[in-house]
Order: sequence, then structure tokens, then C-alpha cells
Amino acid sequence: MTLEHLVRRCGRLMPALLALAFGACSTLLPKPGAPTSFYALDASAPASAAVAAAAAVAPAASAPTLVVGATHAAAGFDTRRIVYLRRAQQAEHFAQSEWVDTPARMLAPLLVAALERQAAFAAVVGSPGPALGDLRLDTTLVRLQHDFTSTPSRVRLTLRATLIEVATRRVIAVREFDASEPSASEDAYGGVAAAHRVVQRQLQALAQFCADAARGWRAQP
Repeated sequence: MTLEHLVRRCGRLMPALLALAFGACSTLLPKPGAPTSFYALDASAPASAAVAAAAAVAPAASAPTLVVGATHAAAGFDTRRIVYLRRAQQAEHFAQSEWVDTPARMLAPLLVAALERQAAFAAVVGSPGPALGDLRLDTTLVRLQHDFTSTPSRVRLTLRATLIEVATRRVIAVREFDASEPSASEDAYGGVAAAHRVVQRQLQALAQFCADAARGWRAQP
């Protein structure tokens, strides 16, 4: 075989060899993972009849203005990742499911909306902002987690609320709200749906607590 024939034969074999090489490399590359799903907490749950009735009542002329501070998050919960437990005290995160924002930041406008439905306040304003108020509400997200240590799994929410008189910085009332909601399915989607339900229920309870405390504060001589 002449050198010219050898070169031509190698030229014909080269595309096949390159195809085999690229095919082998592609099998070694990591396969793309499933896309991440993003979830939000919103105010889609309907208000109860009692809440709707309260919203229809105009606030009294002496009703205070309430400033709602930004919700803070306890260690481990200031994240967009969805927290779950398979063993007590061991927090993990779903790999392909996340919140669109941290739960603490998503809770703040929902809390303002729940408080606005109460007739106890002349106005409810979020902070930071230029508005001055008579009372201030500070909240801490202690936990929001999907607990798989029981069957069915449950989503647990714990919120701590502190109501403060702005002029004196005196604490008017403090309460911790802790509740859980069963998940309809043992996955992130079921947990998100349960989180919606427990958040709406606890925000209504927290708003009622603030309204009752504000009425008691206003009645003081």
C-alpha cells in the first residue's frame, strides 16, 4: 500500500473515529437535572365570615396607626430553600423546589393585609417607611418546615409577635403562634399547599391578637 492510499484510507476513517470519540465523551458528561420549581406564599385563601364582618366595620376615630416591621427569621430559616425534616433536629432542603423569596419577606405583606381587615386600626403601614405610628408590631419567623417524622407529614409554622407602644417603647403584648397542617402528599408540592393553609390560619389569629391588644391599650386611661 502506497503512502497516498494510506492517507486516503485514514481520511475516510477519521469521521467515524471522531463520531465514536464524541459519543463516548457525551456519555461521560453529567446529565442535566430536572428544572427547579418555585413557589410563593400568597393571600389567596378566603377570609372567614368573622374576618369579613370585621373588615366591613369602620375603625373608631381614636383607633391607632400600626406600623408593621419587617419579619425576621430565626437561624436556618432565612433562606429561599424549603426546609424539611426526616429526623428530629436535622434540617434538610428539597433539591429542586424553592420559595421565590424567603418566607420571612413573603410573610410581611400578607401580615399587613390581614391586619388591614381588622377594624381596630386607623391605618396599617409597612416598615421601613416615612409613616409614624402609635403601635409597632415586630414578628419573628421561628420555623416553617415540612416534617416527615410522622404520617401523614405535616408543615409546622411558628411565629412570635411583639406589640410595642412607639412613644414609650413599652411592650403591650407578646404571643407565640404555633400550629401545623397535614400535607395531602408526601412531597414538596403537598408541603407548599399545607404551608398556605397554616400561614393563612395563623395570620388571621395574629391579626385578631393585635386587634384585641390595641383595643385594650386604647381603653387604658
